[in-house]
This record gives sequence, C-alpha cells and structure tokens, in this order.
Amino acid sequence: MTAAADVMVLDAGVAGEPLDAVSFLKREANVPALQDQSEVLSPALAPDSARDQDKKPVAPTRRNLAGLIAGLLLSASVIAAGYVYWDHSRHFESTDDAFIAARSFAIAPKVAGYVTAVPVTDNQHVAAGDVIARIDDRDYRAAIDQANAQLAHDQAVLAQARKNLARYEMLVSKSAVSQQTYDDQSFVVEQNKATVAVDEANVETARLNLSHTVIQADQAGRVVSLTGAVGQYAQAGTSLTMFVPDEIWVTANFKEAQLDAMRPGQPVRLTIDAYPGRVLHGSVASIQPGSGTAFSLLPAQNATGNYVKIVQRVPVKIVLEGAPADVAVGPGMSVVPTIRVNPAPSLYERLRGWL
Repeated sequence: MTAAADVMVLDAGVAGEPLDAVSFLKREANVPALQDQSEVLSPALAPDSARDQDKKPVAPTRRNLAGLIAGLLLSASVIAAGYVYWDHSRHFESTDDAFIAARSFAIAPKVAGYVTAVPVTDNQHVAAGDVIARIDDRDYRAAIDQANAQLAHDQAVLAQARKNLARYEMLVSKSAVSQQTYDDQSFVVEQNKATVAVDEANVETARLNLSHTVIQADQAGRVVSLTGAVGQYAQAGTSLTMFVPDEIWVTANFKEAQLDAMRPGQPVRLTIDAYPGRVLHGSVASIQPGSGTAFSLLPAQNATGNYVKIVQRVPVKIVLEGAPADVAVGPGMSVVPTIRVNPAPSLYERLRGWL
C-alpha cells in the first residue's frame, strides 16, 4: 500500500472520526444516492412546488354544506319578502305634503256699539245658535220705538186720506166737486200708502239692527283668536274673533306621477303628526284640474329664461268620515294620507287571508 492510503482523513460530517482513503472515496461516491433517498423519505424537505402538486382537493364538510344551504334560504326569503312588499306598496299612493283645511272666517258685528258680554273663550267649541258676543242694544230699541211711532202716525194720515177720498167720490157722483179734486185726493192716498210702506221697512230695519246686537254662531265650530272684550267699542265690520267650522277636510299635494290611478271615491287612511296613535279614515272627494302653482298669485312663467323641468304637485281634496271630537284638529295641521288606488287584494293580503 502507498503512503497516501495510510493518510488519515478527517470527516467533515462526523467530527473527530478518522477515515482512510478507500473509505473516504466510497463515502463520497454514495452522497448523491443518500440525498435522493432523503428526498424520497423526507417529503417535508422537498420544494414547495412539489408539495403543491401532491395536494388533492378537500371534500366539503357537513358544516360548509349547511352554511351554503342556510345562505341560499336566507337570500330566497329576502327576495320573496321584497317582492311581497313591492306588490303590496304599489296598491297605495302616499305623501307627507298634506294639511288639514277648513273655510275659517272672521266674525264681526253688523252694527256698532259697546260690547256688553262675551260668553265664550279662546278655542271653545260652540254649537249653532250659541251666543259669541253681545252689543249694547238700548239705542237700537229706541230706534224701533221711533220707527213704530212714525209708522202709526203715517197710518193715521193714510186712513184720513182714504176717508176724504170716499167723500170726494160721493161728491163727484153728484157733481159737487170737480174730477180734478177727486184725482188730487187719490194721489194723496197713494202717497200716504208709500209713506206707510217706508215706515214699515224702517221698523223692520230697526228690528234687524236690534237682532244684530246679539252675535251668534251660524254653525258648529271653534272660537279662535278671540279679540273682543267687554267694554270695547266695536265698529261695524271689526273682527271680534276667528271661527273654524267643524267641517274640515285634507288637502294633499300629490306628485303628477301619482295621479294615474287616482279617482274620486277611493278610500284613504290618514295619520296625524300631532297624534301618532290616531288613525282617521276618509275618501277622495276631487282632484284639482291643474297644479298648485297655476292658481297661485304669481304663477311660474316657464316660457322665459332657462327652463328646468321639475315634478309639479296637484292638490287632492280628501273628506273625512268624522273628525275626532276628543282632540283639537284644525287647519294647517300636518297629516299623512295613504290612498288605495288598486282595490284588488295584494299578495300580502291573500297570504294573510290564507294564514
């Protein structure tokens, strides 16, 4: 053996282990084989691409399948509920641009005088014929007495003229007086008749003026903004109070696109903003033949300048089927009407009937 074979080589893989030259060469020749075996025996040491190729699709578990089914059922329920809501809502038209209206007016005396009594107070409900105010009537009673006295005087004059006319008629028949004298006396009788008629009218006028000293409500309603007071001198035509009749209705301003299926007589459901828990019922009375701006004091002039199309609103009159008597409901209060424009039952109503 040569000197090189006797040389001791230090193995780098095992520290301190001596190898001869033959063993060292054999070991070096077996290194690639060992590496291949290590790759086969140790998959964790293989490259990522190789591991990815060896992966197989994992079958869905029962939990994933149940979640998928639940999601599908939830989506189907939402879609079904949305369709039911859409089908039900298209049977109705609603707006929040609606207010209670009434033909309110001012109450004023027809004759002048000092106010002697005001038996009502603010916001009080009165019936037809109830007294709202009284005016001092002494002057008007005196006027009646004066008119009656004048009437009695002129009636006596007329009676005397008629007697004279009867005498002249007899004398004319005997040719004791001229026909002209008889005609003049006939004229005096007719003149006295006219005077008596004027006196009778004056008496009636005095009686009317006396009745006007008592101011009464011509219909049932509420006294609002009362300004009359005892001792106040009221001129003829001076407002003493505002009056709101019990007959009220709703003016709802619907958009043009909401009027297609709207007709008089359709039922209406109303809610009042002031009383959220109160629901009123009514019906469509009429639809104004034109938009609200067309009848305003200064209607829009769209023929000049730049034009921008906007949705117009048309007033719709809704009559109530009996206003509530236990709460104050008056002009200007906001309501939300919902008109049923399609009388056919909706899918929701059919389902509710079946259930």
